[in-house]
Formats: sequence, structure tokens, C-alpha cells
Amino acid sequence: ALGCVGMRCEREEDVVGVINRAREIKDRPVVIDFIVGADAQVWPMVAAGTGNDEIMAARNIRPLFDDNEEGRA
Repeated sequence: ALGCVGMRCEREEDVVGVINRAREIKDRPVVIDFIVGADAQVWPMVAAGTGNDEIMAARNIRPLFDDNEEGRA
């Protein structure tokens, strides 16, 4: 849609290859869908059914840009 290239990465060992292929595309945007396990600790996290204003950050392992002590961005 909208002229973008869509790619999917389903295995950890394919990450570098998928990113390298995406970087070779110079004439349009690339969107990569990284598939991770349901128990993966991916931060910041947005729970299913919530909006981006409900982002959760992990205490003591949150991104450096998050200064909020309540654990929300």
C-alpha cells in the first residue's frame, strides 16, 4: 500500500539479511514486520487493544529517553 515495500522477518537468524535487503531499496519506503514470540520482552510495549498513549516501559530496563518513573512513556 502507498508504494511501500513490505518485508517480514520470522526468525532471529534472518534479521541481518532482511535489514540488508531493506537497505538496498533506495526508491521507496520499506516496512519490516519482525515476528517475535508472545513472551518476548520488547520495550516499549503497547498492549493489544490499547492506543499508543498507553505505552508501557520496563522499570530499570526502559529506553534512555523515558524519564517517567511510573513506567509509562
